[in-house]
Amino acid sequence: MCKTFVFCRAEVLHQSSTAETCLISSRFAAPSQTHFAFIPEHQLFSGPSSVSVMSDSDDDIPTLSAHTLAALQEFYSENMVNQAPSDQYAVGAMEEDWGMSQFWYSDDTAARLTEELIHEAGEGGRIACVSAPSVYQKLKQGVVDGSDRVSSVVLEFDHRFAAYGDEFIFYDYNEPLSLPSNVAPQSFDIVLADPPYLSEECLSKVSKTIQFLSKGKVLLCTGAIMENIAKDLLGVKMCSFLPQHKRNLSNEFRCFVNYPSRLLSS
Repeated sequence: MCKTFVFCRAEVLHQSSTAETCLISSRFAAPSQTHFAFIPEHQLFSGPSSVSVMSDSDDDIPTLSAHTLAALQEFYSENMVNQAPSDQYAVGAMEEDWGMSQFWYSDDTAARLTEELIHEAGEGGRIACVSAPSVYQKLKQGVVDGSDRVSSVVLEFDHRFAAYGDEFIFYDYNEPLSLPSNVAPQSFDIVLADPPYLSEECLSKVSKTIQFLSKGKVLLCTGAIMENIAKDLLGVKMCSFLPQHKRNLSNEFRCFVNYPSRLLSS
């Protein structure tokens, strides 16, 4: 049978024959990729875009025609080239790896968190970004006032960030205190942490790292459901500021601090 999918700009694909909402993943465009590919209407078609997908039954995995597959591949390749950041520190310079629970902040959120870190670290302050590379990148871009007056490091499991040289510290939250010998305890004026998983186990281990690194100030970004656990572990309060991600997350995400912060009433 033939199923027709209608592409929309809002990153949602609707199946025209039923009310079911569908997504076309990038396996149709680049099987080695794990992310989704979405086709804007103007890229392939002149009107509301549709692709006919042939399938023997409703249970079969749909396949695309050779023509459509080639068009998707062409769009995917062009889109990756056109969106490739020229700045190595641009948020998104490295693609999110959902397998490692990576979800980058929006530019506005990364900038707002960067402003907070610079303000709280003070002149000549040191900042540690634990599992929060998009904020580290915003710090290094030099586009936020005062970013040249602080220093920062990024603690990350993803070895791609080793491209940032000595400011990259390999970090596995399962071994929260397994850090290089040159990382001294309580050597950072403020620590921003974004634990990769919403679990008590993960937050408990990351909290040990935070307490080792920080002189006192903690800015934690995690799911709202972790509020009570975060309060018990780190003595933090939920802020009114609502962080946003480049891709919408299903879980409500919040910031928490253990000091009088402008984010509390933002």
